[in-house]
Amino acid sequence: MHCQLLSIVLLAFLRMSRGDGEISLSLRNEIEEPVSVYWEDRRPDGKRILQGEVTASGGELRVNAYPGHIFSYDHGGERHFVVAPNVQDAFVVLLGTWKDEVPVVCTTTADGGLLTNQELRILVKPYWSPRGAAHFLDLVRAGFYDGVALNRVVPRFLAQFGINPDFKVRTELRARQIKDDPKPVDPEVPFQPGMLSYAGSGTDSRTTEIFVVMPGAPQAQLDYFGINPWETPFAIVDGAVEDSPVAKWYVYGDMPPQGEGPDPQEIYPEDGYEYLARDFPKMDYIESCVIERKPVQEEL
Repeated sequence: MHCQLLSIVLLAFLRMSRGDGEISLSLRNEIEEPVSVYWEDRRPDGKRILQGEVTASGGELRVNAYPGHIFSYDHGGERHFVVAPNVQDAFVVLLGTWKDEVPVVCTTTADGGLLTNQELRILVKPYWSPRGAAHFLDLVRAGFYDGVALNRVVPRFLAQFGINPDFKVRTELRARQIKDDPKPVDPEVPFQPGMLSYAGSGTDSRTTEIFVVMPGAPQAQLDYFGINPWETPFAIVDGAVEDSPVAKWYVYGDMPPQGEGPDPQEIYPEDGYEYLARDFPKMDYIESCVIERKPVQEEL
């Protein structure tokens, strides 16, 4: 048995030396402090080999690897491990003691602006959609969603937002598209009310616009979400979405021609938010969104 294991390890090493099956792996650090990433050399005389330091809160380290290679980093008094997937141009998010989700806390208005400071807690799940989750967290850190209009609210369907009130900001970021993520398969993640995903218009078209699946969305609609390649859930409302501010956002209905709500093509121009204030005075807005900080223990 020992000889068989040794043969397997040596075969993997020979494949590595020849360059067979090499992948590109991006390691994205969402922890609020830098971490050092090591390759775990699992040969009999192997050691931990430093690959580099990844800066805090959105830093990335790109390495060449092979499916099954193991990388590690220390955080919060624990050692965490990452196994390189069998995917070319792979993207993995490092969460440390957050384990598998990053909490984001937003406040919004509700009931047409009559209610303010309504707390909306969101759990970002990078293993569902790593690129989408990382991009959203970047936008939250930058304050992008602060003051953003909830411009498309359709009961039993979706609520969409993500057009920044600053003309220059929304114009610049509208052009920064990110790649689609593979659909999660192990396990699959079917859509349900309260999930968040990007809106899009084609392959690799995700930018800043996001939708939340509304309470009461029928099963046929839930089954249809995810048909498009950009529709991969990356987060979910923490708790029952029907008890959250989402259920209280003012409804102007769908965008034209499906409905009489705000037209996104009228929001993107320089006077877009004047258009909203004039024609949709009861519009609700996101007031602020922040990543909820988590205290960590001392390192190993």
